[in-house]
Amino acid sequence: MRAIQKGKEPHSLTQHRLTSHTDYCNYVEKDELRASLVAEQQGLCCYCMQRIHPQVGSMKIEHWHCRDLYEAEQLNYANLLGACMGNEGQPYKQQHCDTRKDNEELSRNPANPAHRVEEWVRYLGNGRIESSDPQFDRELNEVLNLNLPFLVNNRKAVIDGFTRSLPPGTLSKAVWQKKLKEWSEAQEPREYCGVVIYWLRKKLR
Repeated sequence: MRAIQKGKEPHSLTQHRLTSHTDYCNYVEKDELRASLVAEQQGLCCYCMQRIHPQVGSMKIEHWHCRDLYEAEQLNYANLLGACMGNEGQPYKQQHCDTRKDNEELSRNPANPAHRVEEWVRYLGNGRIESSDPQFDRELNEVLNLNLPFLVNNRKAVIDGFTRSLPPGTLSKAVWQKKLKEWSEAQEPREYCGVVIYWLRKKLR
């Protein structure tokens, strides 16, 4: 999970919200909304950091506060995120991200700067994600199911591949800083990039 900087909402969403008797279901310009969400998230799922594309079947429009419980926020752009399909259609124990979350609540929103999600998650060498905050740790595991084996294995593969790519010997602080800049400021970040970014920040500390 990585912090998301929200941009300007799509014009069609603004106009739709200003029209009478509107809700999320009768908003027809969802293609524009998908494109906007994917662009600001640089093509990565808001929760697991898998690659997503702005088409039906490649991503879901996630309401951080679900529509059933927070009807007033259904057209609030700050409440909208782009999520992967999360193994939709598979058994519940195999689902993750928004598909698994459904109407459950999360204590932290990756698009809310005040929630500082990157400060509250850490990645272990075996690819697992966890939090020092008991509530958020439970949500990572039970609500989002982010320690599903294939996600753990994919995260471990990313950090293993990165460490194998490093030149032998002791690297200077300047080299680590350069690597961090490359990974954190990439225009098209790699899947699960947050794992390497966490590892590099920890190295620099």
